[in-house]
Amino acid sequence: MKTIGIIANCSKKRAADVLRKLEAKALALKLTLLADAATAKLLKSAERVSFAEMFERVDAVMALGGDGTVLRTVRELDGKDNPVMGVNIGGLGFLTSLAEEELDEALECLASDNIVLSRRTVMACTVERDGVEVGRYRGLNEVLVSSGPSSRIATLAVCIDNTKVTSYMCDGLVISTPTGSTGHSLSAGGPILTPESAAFVVSLICPHTLSSRPLVVPDESTIAVTAVASGGGLFVSVDGQVGQPLEPGDCVTAARSDCAAHLIHLPTHDYFAVLRQKLKWGGSAV
Repeated sequence: MKTIGIIANCSKKRAADVLRKLEAKALALKLTLLADAATAKLLKSAERVSFAEMFERVDAVMALGGDGTVLRTVRELDGKDNPVMGVNIGGLGFLTSLAEEELDEALECLASDNIVLSRRTVMACTVERDGVEVGRYRGLNEVLVSSGPSSRIATLAVCIDNTKVTSYMCDGLVISTPTGSTGHSLSAGGPILTPESAAFVVSLICPHTLSSRPLVVPDESTIAVTAVASGGGLFVSVDGQVGQPLEPGDCVTAARSDCAAHLIHLPTHDYFAVLRQKLKWGGSAV
């Protein structure tokens, strides 16, 4: 891999310093760098291009920032199969599993094609109102239907493959991919799915029942959530970055996209080590 696209969250405090370090190492390795307009201001040796041109020309994309930067990059790819490497220069950084200190090693691995690709399911989401599509989105992590800042309870009817599951009284509902199972779904009590699992998770937010449990379904399923009623406003959000308000009767549908995302890891990457480190996950308090 000799041509690398760079997308950075330039609002991060460390962004300028990390990009200077990246630039020096890339020049030493004779890598060609392409960057979006905002990133190119801090990466002087990179060619400034649009996202569309970048994805046509690069062998891989490096997303520097937090998990949000990786999610944004996958959304900008819009189904293209360019692999993405996340470098954490922010906080938790679960998807951006590479630390700033590993940047030189990461560039060396890219230059020598010594990498591991992880294929990740992407979710396609549509919003229908009176049978007419009024919204379409793609998400790597999750689709969230919630009452947002309102404290009013909502009634959400769930169907899977045109079969009624039940109606939930709750503050919201999360449909997550395996990648997103360590995000909002986990906080709502959902299980952790390993990244290559062929499944979705449906997790409720503050359900008004003692019997509610997360639901794991095959990723070949189509999950439909209808906004039956809400005392306040309802909203659909995809990966926490895009979405729209919902009206009573709107139907949000989530299904596996035909196009997957591909995340780049170093050969030493260990998913369970990331769980232990980032989420303080363990089987014992001792």
